[in-house]
Amino acid sequence: MTATTDTTSTERMSTSPNTAEAWVAGFAEGWRAPAGAAGLVANFAPMLSPEIRLIQPQMPTLVGMDAFRRGFAEPLFELIPDLHGRVVRWAARGDDVFIEVELVGTMGRRPVRFVSCDRVTLRDGVAIEREAHMDPAPLLLAAARSPRAWPAFARIQLSALRRRLRR
Repeated sequence: MTATTDTTSTERMSTSPNTAEAWVAGFAEGWRAPAGAAGLVANFAPMLSPEIRLIQPQMPTLVGMDAFRRGFAEPLFELIPDLHGRVVRWAARGDDVFIEVELVGTMGRRPVRFVSCDRVTLRDGVAIEREAHMDPAPLLLAAARSPRAWPAFARIQLSALRRRLRR
């Protein structure tokens, strides 16, 4: 896991490099072997604000721990039950931590791999917002090629559409 902390900025750094490093270590451990949706939520719960805001491609913005569980973790592990990841590299600047994470698992019977770069904003050592930047094409292609994944994929997409329409 490679790290960079930008200290050349004139921006006040309210999150210390040690806090950022500790948070990234927890993030790495949380994705290393999450043991399903419940395991992921348990791993991340102490690291996230109760009002965490989660922004990601192909999904509505989610707010709160229940939304993290029901709108992110459960659908993700329904599609990719053995999902796990590793931190490739990270950097911190101000209250923001940027983490490149490689995620790997099996959708249907097919292997899937995708990379996300997450911007995580910390306050008092916990994440208040996570914005994921990723190309959803590997997930969409894996879903299209895995008929066993179609029912779960359709349920997840319909659920996301319903959330968007409620706004």
